[in-house]
Amino acid sequence: MRKRFRIASIASEVSPYSKTGGLADVTKALSKALAGFGYQVFLITPYYNFIKKQGLNLQKVPASTIISVGKQKYSVNFYRLNFNDNLKIYFIANDKLFGKRSKVYGYPDDNLRFLIFNLAALKLLELRSIKPQVIHCHDWQAGLVPYFLTKNASRYPSLKKTATVFTIHNLTFQSADNWWVQSNKGKNEYRQDPLKNTGFIKRINFTKRAIFYSDIINTVSERYAEEITTPEFGQGLDKYLRRRKKDLHGIINGIDYTVHNPAYDNNIIFKYDWNSLRRKKKNKLELQKIIGLEKNPDIPLIGIVNRLTEQKGFSLIMETIDILMRLPLQIVIVGEGFKEYVMFFKKMAKKFPKKIGIYTPFREEMESKVYAGSDMFLMPSRFEPCGISQLKSLRYGSIPIVHETGGLSDTITNFNPKTRKGNGFVFKKYTKEDFLIALTRALENYKYTQIWEYLTWRAMQQSYSWELPAKKYFKLYNLAIKQRQQKKPPYIN
Repeated sequence: MRKRFRIASIASEVSPYSKTGGLADVTKALSKALAGFGYQVFLITPYYNFIKKQGLNLQKVPASTIISVGKQKYSVNFYRLNFNDNLKIYFIANDKLFGKRSKVYGYPDDNLRFLIFNLAALKLLELRSIKPQVIHCHDWQAGLVPYFLTKNASRYPSLKKTATVFTIHNLTFQSADNWWVQSNKGKNEYRQDPLKNTGFIKRINFTKRAIFYSDIINTVSERYAEEITTPEFGQGLDKYLRRRKKDLHGIINGIDYTVHNPAYDNNIIFKYDWNSLRRKKKNKLELQKIIGLEKNPDIPLIGIVNRLTEQKGFSLIMETIDILMRLPLQIVIVGEGFKEYVMFFKKMAKKFPKKIGIYTPFREEMESKVYAGSDMFLMPSRFEPCGISQLKSLRYGSIPIVHETGGLSDTITNFNPKTRKGNGFVFKKYTKEDFLIALTRALENYKYTQIWEYLTWRAMQQSYSWELPAKKYFKLYNLAIKQRQQKKPPYIN
């Protein structure tokens, strides 16, 4: 009997067990979709302190290992969660590195933590004889897997034929340090063996090594795959990505409609679909009540759910806040991020309590309430690899206003009330003038009830499920296998 196709997916966070952003949603939802096609998926992630408290029905795996880095030795245990017949989630446990940490990231030894995570993931696959055809590595935290799989091949004989795919979710993050700091720490760091020369662990650029050693590389949108080969978006790695351009692909993320759907979402009081849009107004009044805004079902309510950072376009909002507060609208922000940004919007909320409110820190139930209660959803990102929030907002009937970049460009098109085509409002130039023009267009269209109801209905019927992306990833896996058979890494010397 022919064995089913096996995929090992390695990620630093997996929803709902550990989540700081969209990466967690993607790793879980993609794994579910692939498992739904009948493939065997083994999802590997760290066993953080807060996961211990979730009461999961975990089974301790009858295997353990010792990871040696220089003179230090780290004992690692493994736990398994049987999500369904085709999807198994493995948790990598070490108290010092993960079990006693209150956060996923943000520690001085993050490079060491995830280096050991990478080694432990490979050891798990070897010990359990899982023998995946492909190892799918997500972002920098899994970026050393392709490197170690090649450099230490003799330690993993069962993985000799295994191919690798590396997904860049956000090229800004390449290791524990900022990439521009890393780039000044020695041009030949990628030639150093961190297991022998532990002084280089802090200097390792995980993403750079993944670009050198992965069989196939992809980003989370076609537009972003093009953008990162340019100096403007390449974050110091564009010259290497240009050399791997034939192996660089773009696949738009999907969303899990069994989770993100106003018809089933238990985080909102008034459930609805495109045939019961009047109930959306009730969610709007509920959101206004929670945030403390003036209760008004007719005023345009703009929702924002994002990290408060410069990348996400908050500086553009701050530059135009005086104009925004004079317009007939309300703004609700949910998220956390740069302290100065959070303090700025808290100050604005005190100054304009009927017009703007901020809810921080981020909570998933508030995210749902914003999607369900807002008329429009603002994503003015300076750059955006893919973006999941705009896809969620479409399903909840909150019309996106976005900057034309990355995945936002691939998923949102300008609405034309005459042709009735498009699903949002887009501004091309990252300027306050272009931003305000797009916002004004949205506000003008909102005045016409029939047009706006049609746009909302149209947005909710857009399909961005994981079915198509999962099929594209499977094609990518086969491409990686073919590549591995023809040539051995590194692909850049």
